[in-house]
Amino acid sequence: MLWIKSLHIVFIASWFAGLFYLPRIFVNLAMVPPGSEAERARLLLMARKLLRFTTFLAVPALVFGVWLWMGYGIGRGPGNGWMHAKLALVLVVIGYHHGCAVILRRLAAGTDRRSHRWYRWFNELPVLLLLAIVILVVVKPF
Repeated sequence: MLWIKSLHIVFIASWFAGLFYLPRIFVNLAMVPPGSEAERARLLLMARKLLRFTTFLAVPALVFGVWLWMGYGIGRGPGNGWMHAKLALVLVVIGYHHGCAVILRRLAAGTDRRSHRWYRWFNELPVLLLLAIVILVVVKPF
């Protein structure tokens, strides 16, 4: 099980690296001056490739996480509320990932009108989610 735990941690770290950087590309896309089509096309290509790669990393992260959950029996019984909270936050992370895909489609279509400041705040959410998840797993506060 230590191999599975190690792989889970590596894929989680890699998945979050993508989730940290993808909204930074959105910030840059929101700041592209009108008429800079080459810059916009380059950033959209980068964002599409990063989203695809990040999705590829998310799948084994989730598979190994479920494997650990089932193998260890974590989260069952009293005193395991932390696991329920963690799983809820994992669902939020999956939703955030999906939201990034939706935003990318809107940016590519030219229908998203959010400012670079909005994307800068949006970029902070995965950091807060990762922090909360790690605290829940390590500290097990409830």
